[in-house]
Amino acid sequence: MTHLVAEHRGDEKALLDRGAQLLRELVAYDDWLPDAFAQPSHETYRQYLLHCDPLERFCVVSFVWRPGQRTPLHDHLTWGLVAQLRGQELCQEYAACRDRPGYAQTGEHVMRRGNIDRLSPALGDTHVVSNVGDGTSVSIHVYGANIGAVRRHVFDPATGAARDFVSGYHNPSTPNLWDRAADARH
Repeated sequence: MTHLVAEHRGDEKALLDRGAQLLRELVAYDDWLPDAFAQPSHETYRQYLLHCDPLERFCVVSFVWRPGQRTPLHDHLTWGLVAQLRGQELCQEYAACRDRPGYAQTGEHVMRRGNIDRLSPALGDTHVVSNVGDGTSVSIHVYGANIGAVRRHVFDPATGAARDFVSGYHNPSTPNLWDRAADARH
């Protein structure tokens, strides 16, 4: 992703196409995500930072959901890729109504293991996501910013009223992704 962001900075389609390939390769295996970053909560879904580019050009995040948990209607204000690692999630897309205040649902799809989704302000980045399975769901997200620090919006679907929010992250620390000692020992 570091190389892709540098190489395709002005070409969102190429960045999303190649990034989706890389993300598909990552979620083809389910043995790499530490348990600490796959823990659900009874209160709400969890968002764990796995990696943030030092220049905040992108981040990698695990989202963890108990059955029935959902987001409010929200936007992202940047490009993103979502890959389903475990379980299944329903993504309901929305757009602002042209003839009245509020938002209307424009589509929906179920994300199953290995599926990749793309979003951006140009493609549409306003949606509601929920765990529609009967077990814990985990999806891996890559965003074109440090998404936990981006001032975004949640919307009232009926009125269109927006409220600012900054999501933050639920983990108290980031894993040391640069420790290659275990690999070197093999």
